[in-house]
Amino acid sequence: MKYLELAVGSVLVYNFVLSRFLGICPFLGVSKRLGTAMGMSGAVIFVMTLASCCTAAVQRYLLRFNIGGKEIRLDFLQILVFILVIAALVQLVEIILQKVSPALYKALGIYLPLITTNCAVMGAATLNAKAERSVLDSTLFGFFSGVGFALALLLFASLRERLELSEVPRFLQGTSIALITAGILAMAFSGFAGFC
Repeated sequence: MKYLELAVGSVLVYNFVLSRFLGICPFLGVSKRLGTAMGMSGAVIFVMTLASCCTAAVQRYLLRFNIGGKEIRLDFLQILVFILVIAALVQLVEIILQKVSPALYKALGIYLPLITTNCAVMGAATLNAKAERSVLDSTLFGFFSGVGFALALLLFASLRERLELSEVPRFLQGTSIALITAGILAMAFSGFAGFC
C-alpha cells in the first residue's frame, strides 16, 4: 500500500511539472514533437531514478556518519554533492545517446544538458533527503516522479501536435496557446489531489 501511494502521489497528485511546477524549461522546449518528447522522457526517467538512488545513498552514508559514537552531519554540502552526482549521470546519458541514437541526440540539442539543472531532478533528490527516505524508497520515488514528468511531457506534446493541425486564432498562436494548454492540463491534474 505504501508503494502504491508513493506511485500515485508521484505520478498524478504531486506531479513535478503540473503540480509542483518544476522542470518547466524542458517541458516547454521539447514538447513540440512527440518523438523528441519521448526521448527526453526516457532520459529524464533514467536520470531521475539513478540520481535519486545515488543521492539517497550519498545522503545516508557519506553526508551523515558516526565517528566514535558521535554523529557527523555534512548536510551543508548536500546541494553541491547532488549537483555533481546529477551532472555525472547526465554526462553518462549524453554519451550513451550520442552512440546509440545520434538523431535523437541532435533533436534534443541543448535540452539534454539542461537535465543537469532541471529543477525536477534536483527537487526529487532534495525531497528524498528531507523526508529521510531509504535508498529503495528514494529510488522508487525518483522513478515514479520521472514517469509523472514523462506523462505530463507526452500529454503536452501530443496536445501541441494536435493544436498545429487546428485553427487557432492568430493572436494565440505559438507560445501563447502552449502556455494556455499547459495551464489547462495543470488544472486537470489538480483534480487528482483527493487521491493521496
